[in-house]
Amino acid sequence: MGGFFGIVSQNDCIIDLFYGTDYHSHLGTKRGGLAVVQPDQSLVRVIHNIENAQFRSKFDSEITRMHSHMGIGVISDYEDQPILIRSHLGDYAIVTVGAITNAESLAKEAFRKRGLHFSEVKSGEINPTELVAALINQEESFEAGLQNVQNSIRGSCSILLLTEKGIYAARDKWGRTPAVIGKKEGSIAVALESCAFVNLGFETGHYLGPGEIVLLTADGFEQKKKPESKMQICAFLWVYYGYPASSYEGINVEWVRNKCGAVQARKQPIDVDFVAGIPDSGIGHGIGYATEAGIPFKRPFVKYTPTWARSFMPQNQAVRDVVARMKLIPIRELIRERRLLFCEDSIVRGTQLQDTISRLYDFGAREVHMRPACPPLIYSCKFLNFSRSGSEMDLAARRAIRELEGDNPGDISDYSREGTEKYEAMVERIRVRLNLTSLQFQHLNDLIEAIGLPEEHICTYCWNGKEQPEESGS
Repeated sequence: MGGFFGIVSQNDCIIDLFYGTDYHSHLGTKRGGLAVVQPDQSLVRVIHNIENAQFRSKFDSEITRMHSHMGIGVISDYEDQPILIRSHLGDYAIVTVGAITNAESLAKEAFRKRGLHFSEVKSGEINPTELVAALINQEESFEAGLQNVQNSIRGSCSILLLTEKGIYAARDKWGRTPAVIGKKEGSIAVALESCAFVNLGFETGHYLGPGEIVLLTADGFEQKKKPESKMQICAFLWVYYGYPASSYEGINVEWVRNKCGAVQARKQPIDVDFVAGIPDSGIGHGIGYATEAGIPFKRPFVKYTPTWARSFMPQNQAVRDVVARMKLIPIRELIRERRLLFCEDSIVRGTQLQDTISRLYDFGAREVHMRPACPPLIYSCKFLNFSRSGSEMDLAARRAIRELEGDNPGDISDYSREGTEKYEAMVERIRVRLNLTSLQFQHLNDLIEAIGLPEEHICTYCWNGKEQPEESGS
């Protein structure tokens, strides 16, 4: 998905910028970058590949040489960022988080007007951050340019603009990704993850509303555009993406995960020897289940974190599967002859999970039960960069539907409604494929209740295919 961090300070802020950006490393897959305004007012950027190494290890030498009172950083899914731009608006650096699904049509429209080209092109794809900059440059001010982006794109796009007078922060129009401001004496910062503030001494302040635009300076922040009235924040932030110490809309991630596990323990009880969580994001759900059920929580798998990257970071599926296997080390003494219940954040394709379950049986498990913290994923996300690999038909739920209905199933809405015959048949197919003793998914209304926001403020598209009418027609 990606994440960003920006800071304006009365003092040198490079260390805060470095660590603030690093606290978003769990969100990105490919690139890490920093851009700063130097004492002579020139812009400098540094970008490194982080596919096989940590963000921190790549920037050690640069940060000892950089000095600035203002900068932005990004952990990027795919494209090189930040981008440095010279335009009629002035020089600036830009980073973005999101997914632009109508990028090709926007580029064609820009070409139609002539006088424009794109230089950050790889494998035939235009860098979406450069496309966003082109949309900004069509207007007569940064504020108008940012609003042009919000009104033009489909999908989502949150933006940080580093200019000589401060940092513009613009949350995407529907608020799918969060943006929050933190303050400490002499400094103000903006981040996607509020956990970036805690150890740097910032106090979490203002959560930007959907579509809101602000300008950060050393004196504070000024609202340039009021927030929209409608929000569709991604529920998967609490289920999986988000870091446990972060809060979105004032609601903590770990707190929600504990609640998700607790409600499953009440509604989906089972007699097992202990509860476990698939590291890392399944742990919070598992602790909530175990605490509510009064069943011991143990770790039959431990994650080897010193050297292994996250399993989805390599672009090749075969490599991802190897990494996923290597980083989880089973403990035979906790597995042999035991009845285990695992809490997991979700079941996406299920390929890595299938191998994990097989290994449990190889180590002598009697029973393996699974309780995912969200409903079955039936639709591929078209609003965020959840995954670019494979197709919607690779989802475990869609594979089950295809087995039941054939290649042209028609209306599949019944599969997203808990309790219907089709839903139960789909879940059973997934259970059999994964070789689980039992499988029960979290119900959508229970997940929404655990998050604590009104249902109309939460995007649930990947589970039930529902989207706002304005989005579907945009």
